[in-house]
Amino acid sequence: MIKTFPYFIFFLVVIFALLIDLYFYQGLKVISAKFRSFRKRILFRRGYWIISAGMLLVLAIGFTAMDRTKPPSIGLMRLLGFYFAILIPKLIFCIVIAAEDVFRLLKGVFRFLFHKVSPPASMEGVIYFPGRRKFVSQVGLAIASIPFLGIIHGLTKGKYKYTLHKETIFFPDLPEAFDGFTITQISDIHSGSFDSVHGVMKGIRMTQDHKSDLFVFTGDLVNNFAPEMDPWLDIFKTLRAPYGQYSILGNHDYGDYSKWSSEELKAENHERVKAHHKTLGYNLMLNENTVIEKDGQKIALIGVENWGLGFKQKGDLQKALQGVDPNAFKILLSHDPSHWDAQVKNDKQHIHLTLSGHTHGMQFGIEIPGFKWSPIQMRYPKWAGLYEEQGKYLYVNRGFGFIGFPGRVGIWPEVTVITLRRTV
Repeated sequence: MIKTFPYFIFFLVVIFALLIDLYFYQGLKVISAKFRSFRKRILFRRGYWIISAGMLLVLAIGFTAMDRTKPPSIGLMRLLGFYFAILIPKLIFCIVIAAEDVFRLLKGVFRFLFHKVSPPASMEGVIYFPGRRKFVSQVGLAIASIPFLGIIHGLTKGKYKYTLHKETIFFPDLPEAFDGFTITQISDIHSGSFDSVHGVMKGIRMTQDHKSDLFVFTGDLVNNFAPEMDPWLDIFKTLRAPYGQYSILGNHDYGDYSKWSSEELKAENHERVKAHHKTLGYNLMLNENTVIEKDGQKIALIGVENWGLGFKQKGDLQKALQGVDPNAFKILLSHDPSHWDAQVKNDKQHIHLTLSGHTHGMQFGIEIPGFKWSPIQMRYPKWAGLYEEQGKYLYVNRGFGFIGFPGRVGIWPEVTVITLRRTV
């Protein structure tokens, strides 16, 4: 199977970036207009175009010439990240000067209609529209510098700023032996994006430190290619728990977002991804279930292949539930949280807790006590943290790794520890 590169979409993105550059440049011209040295003014303006257009050209050449049978180079992804670090602040700057331009337009129209100007003897040369103010452009730059610094932090530190999220969930029908039972969850490793052993080890140590009873991984071991995980196997195989390590597949584990010369090669890659789970000591669950037993009492652990709205739907919940006692306490591993709304929460078999990932919180947003926001919530209403409906719970992990944008801003990588408690 060979997929064509979306050149038309890529072309539109490049045109959009150039339009932002052109509008941003108008503000820079105002700032540099009063440079005393004509030479400095020219160097400043030309330097802007050399840097900005040059980066865009390198990215355009890099992505169109990229061999899509292999992972993209880390250098190219870093350049992409830095380009976004300057593109987003430029967009914010453009919004500021656009607001001034609207004001200038309205004021100019008012002057024209009501002649609220002092014209010379001849109306020729009357200026109805006021010019841009240097002060507004300076304010725009000051505002834009805030997200710029945040994105630079996300590219350098934020992507490995692992954060522990703890949740205690109460259930009236939890078997007594499992009162206080702990589960550590990580999701979306995306090993092909890692560029720092030291950074990854911070997350591994945080995962190990809590010594939970059960460890689960909820999908996306790689970006596309099985060899992406090879350098990290020895690190992740250290994650162990007394009641076992269980895992499922995510949408990226099927190789659907890359170019393959044959279906056989794609299938071989997929089998190797699944073999990695065994190497890691993870029990990979492919639409199946198992029993976790403690002190003679049991809970059911269920794992499905990927099922998501707009994504691969190989998950078969009914197949995975075959043989499960309808009255058992059930925990489901399902990569995409849209599965919960579409099928899980309305299933006749009461699934008490579902653990998902997939969204990454878009790797961008705001989280402060009592408030969280990310653009991803326009696509996924349930995108991070704990949700409950009619006594059924969903937890969405923010992801261990990153993909595409090589960083995280405001939505940090996550290690989750969930404690099950029995309602008295």
